[in-house]
Amino acid sequence: MVYSPRLRKAIGHLNAALVDAGFGLQDARFARHGEHEPNADAPLIMVACSGGRDSMALAAVCATVCASLGLRCGAIIIDHQLQNGSAEVAAKTARRCEALGLDPVRVRAIEVHGNGQGLEAAAREARYAAIVEECSDAAAVLLAHTKNDQAETVLIGLLRSAGLDAIAGMEGSFSRDGVTFLRPWLDVTREETTGICEDLGLEWWDDPTNGPDAIREDGLPPNGPLPANYPLRSRVRHDLMPYLQRFAGGDVVSRLSIGAGLAQTDRDYLNKRAQEIAERAVTFSEDQVRFSVGVLQSQHEAIRLRVIAHALGQAGIACSARHVRQIDRLITDWHGQHGVALPSGYSANRQKHVIRVCQDGGHANR
Repeated sequence: MVYSPRLRKAIGHLNAALVDAGFGLQDARFARHGEHEPNADAPLIMVACSGGRDSMALAAVCATVCASLGLRCGAIIIDHQLQNGSAEVAAKTARRCEALGLDPVRVRAIEVHGNGQGLEAAAREARYAAIVEECSDAAAVLLAHTKNDQAETVLIGLLRSAGLDAIAGMEGSFSRDGVTFLRPWLDVTREETTGICEDLGLEWWDDPTNGPDAIREDGLPPNGPLPANYPLRSRVRHDLMPYLQRFAGGDVVSRLSIGAGLAQTDRDYLNKRAQEIAERAVTFSEDQVRFSVGVLQSQHEAIRLRVIAHALGQAGIACSARHVRQIDRLITDWHGQHGVALPSGYSANRQKHVIRVCQDGGHANR
C-alpha cells in the first residue's frame, strides 16, 4: 500500500500523541516487519467514533498505528437517540470499525436531557459521561477533533465572549473522571481526513445537523445560510467560516489554530500560577469552599479570578463570569455588603478575612 502525504502526516501526529502520552513501543518485536499480536494486557486505546469522516479516518489510522506499537485498539460509539435512524447509524459504524480490526467495539445508547442547558451542551455532557463509563479500562480515548474544529471552537468562544480560555481552544489532552482523552489531530484538517477516507476506501456518515459540507467555487454556501435552529457550530462551519475565508483571504483555519496555540501557552502559565496561589488561599470541606482574603487580595486580578472560578468548578458549584467577578469584589471592594447569590441555592459571604461559599442554610453555622 502506498501512503499519501496526508496519510503519512496523520500517522505521524497520532504516533507522536501516543508516545508523548506514554504509550510508545511495547516490545522490540513490534519494530520488526510482519504482523504481531499485542499482548492480552497491552494498553487499550479506544477511538470515540461517530461514523463521520474524521472519526472513521482516525479509527482506521489508529488500527495501523496501534498495531505497530503493540497496543490494543477498540472503538466506542455513542448513540444520542436524537435523530430517527440513529441506532442503525451506530450499528453500521460498529460494523465498519470491526471490519478495520478494532476490538472491542462498544455501542452505548444514551438519553439527552436539557436540564436548563442547550441541547448541544447536554449532548456533550451525556456523551462524555457515557464514554467514561464504557472506557474505564482504556489507557486513553482518542477524539477526532481536527484543525477545523479548533478554529471553529475559537470563533464560538469569541462569539460567547468567554475570555482567554475560549480563544485557547481545545487542549491536546485532558483527563475526566480518571479517563485520559487525547486529541492527536488538531493539526490535521477536515480536508485531509476526507482524503484519508478516500485513500483507504472508507465509507462515512454525514450528520444532517451539520448542514451541507459542499462550498461553491466562489466560496459561498450552496443553499444560503443555515436556519437559526441549526447548532451554532454547524452555522459557524457552514456560514461564518467561508465568509471569513473570503473576507480575510488566506488560510483562516490555520491562523485561528496558531492563535489558539499561543493563547494556550498564556493560559497554561496563568493556570499554573493560579494553582500555586490556590494551594494557600482555598480550602474545601464537605459542604463549603473557603477563600483567604489575605492571600488573594495581593494577587493580580487575572490570578484571583482563576482561583475563584477553578475552585467553584472543582466543588461542582455552577457560576458565570459575572458571579466570579462579584465574589472578587468581596475581596477587593468590601465594605460590609451582602453576599453574592449563586445558582442552586449557593451564596458567597465574607466574614472578616474569609469568604465562605456554601448553600444558604450552611451559613448559619459559619
